[in-house]
Amino acid sequence: MIEKSVVIFWFRRDLRLDDNRGLCRALSHGGKVLPLFIFDTDILDALNSRKDRRLVYIQQALVRLQTELRKQGSDICVRHGVPEMIFRELLKTYCISAVYCNEDYEPEAIRRDNDVREILEEHGVTFHTYKDQVIFDAREVRKADGSPYSVYTPYSRQWRAKLKKEDYTMEEPDVGQLLSIHLDPVPPLSAVGFLETGDRFDQPTLDERLIKDYDRFRDFPALDHTTHLGVALRFGTLSIRRCVAVALQHNETWLGELIWREFFMQILFHYPAVVNRCFKEKYEHVSWRNNESEFYHWCTGNTGYPLVDAGMRQLNQTGFMHNRVRMVAASFLTKHLLVDWRWGEAYFAEKLLDYELASNNGNWQWAAGCGCDAAPYFRIFNPQEQTKKFDKDLHYIKRWNPDFESLSCPPLVDHVYARERALKVYRAALADR
Repeated sequence: MIEKSVVIFWFRRDLRLDDNRGLCRALSHGGKVLPLFIFDTDILDALNSRKDRRLVYIQQALVRLQTELRKQGSDICVRHGVPEMIFRELLKTYCISAVYCNEDYEPEAIRRDNDVREILEEHGVTFHTYKDQVIFDAREVRKADGSPYSVYTPYSRQWRAKLKKEDYTMEEPDVGQLLSIHLDPVPPLSAVGFLETGDRFDQPTLDERLIKDYDRFRDFPALDHTTHLGVALRFGTLSIRRCVAVALQHNETWLGELIWREFFMQILFHYPAVVNRCFKEKYEHVSWRNNESEFYHWCTGNTGYPLVDAGMRQLNQTGFMHNRVRMVAASFLTKHLLVDWRWGEAYFAEKLLDYELASNNGNWQWAAGCGCDAAPYFRIFNPQEQTKKFDKDLHYIKRWNPDFESLSCPPLVDHVYARERALKVYRAALADR
C-alpha cells in the first residue's frame, strides 16, 4: 500500500543538515522531504576487513544526523542493499514525486546514479543532483579553449580568479518541510555485516588558531599541526564552503590544499582511466620489481627506515598518517623498492580513514612520477634527510616506532643504491617514448 506522497533526499557524501545544497533544494521543492541513507552493498562487499573505521565513522555520523532530525520531528530512513533495488522497494511504499541528492564525481558513483535515474524515470520520478562537495565542479574551471587543466598551478590560479563570495556563501535548510515521521534507530554495524573498532569520532570543528599557523607547522609530523578534516570532507560532515571561508580569512596555504582536492577530482572526472592507469601513459613501461616480501615489510612498518616505518605503523594503528610522511612512504615504495604505485594506493585505500579516490590516486601518481605533476620522475625523497628536516629530535619516530634503534630491522635497501637503480629503471622505460 502506498503510504505518503514524498520528496526523497538521498544522503551520500554529505552527512549533515547545515549548508547542504541538495537538501536545501529538496526542501524548497514543495513536498514533504523524507531523508534517506543507503548502506550500499556494492561498496561494502568490496571492503577487505569487517573492522573498517570508515563504517564506524559513517554509523556515528548517521546517529548524530538522526538525533538532529528527530529534534525537528522527522527521521532518516536507513536501508541496506543495492541502491537500484532499494529505490524499487521505496517506489512500492511511497508516492515519490522527486529524488534529490548531491553530485558525486567518481566513475562508479556516476554509473550508480545513472542506473538509479533510469529506474526513477521509468516511474515518472525526476532525479536532481546538485554541486555540494566542491566549490567548482569538474566542468567549471577550464582553459580558454575549454579543455581541462592537467597541471595544478594554472588550475589553482584560475580557480582563485573565478572565486566569488556567492561560491562559498552558506545556506540553512527549511527544516519545516521535513516529513513528520518516526522510524527505527540507525542500525548497529553488525546489521550491515561489520564490527565496531572502539573508535569514537567527534563532530568536526574548524580550529581557526591551528589554521592560522598551518603553513608554519604543517610539515612537522610530531607537532600534528594539520586539521584532520579530510574524513569530514570525504563524508560531508563539514561543509567545504565553511572551510573555504575560514581559509580565505586565515591561511592561503590551507586554501591551496583545498584547491588540490578539487584539482584531483576534476582529473579523475575528465580522465577516469587514471583509476588503473598512469596519467602519463609512457610510465606504463616501468619495470616494477614488485617484491612481495619487501612490500610486506613496507606495509607492516619494517623497512629499516625509521620515518617510513613510523608512518606505516601510525597508519595501521589509527587509520591516519601525517601528510609529509605519506609522501616519504609513497616515494620509498615506488622509488626505493620499485613497487608499482597501484599496490601502495590499494593499501592506503584499505587503511586510510580519510581515503578519497581522487586524492589518493593523484598523490600516489605524484609520488611515482607518473601523474599529472610537472616535476620529472627523478624526484626521490631521502628518508634520512627528511627526518633531519622535519623530525630532527625524533619525537614522531619515537612515538610510532619506539624500537627504531633495534638492529633486528636493518634497512631493506641502501638509499644511494636504490636511487641509482630507480633512475636507471625509469630511464630505460622512457627511452625512445
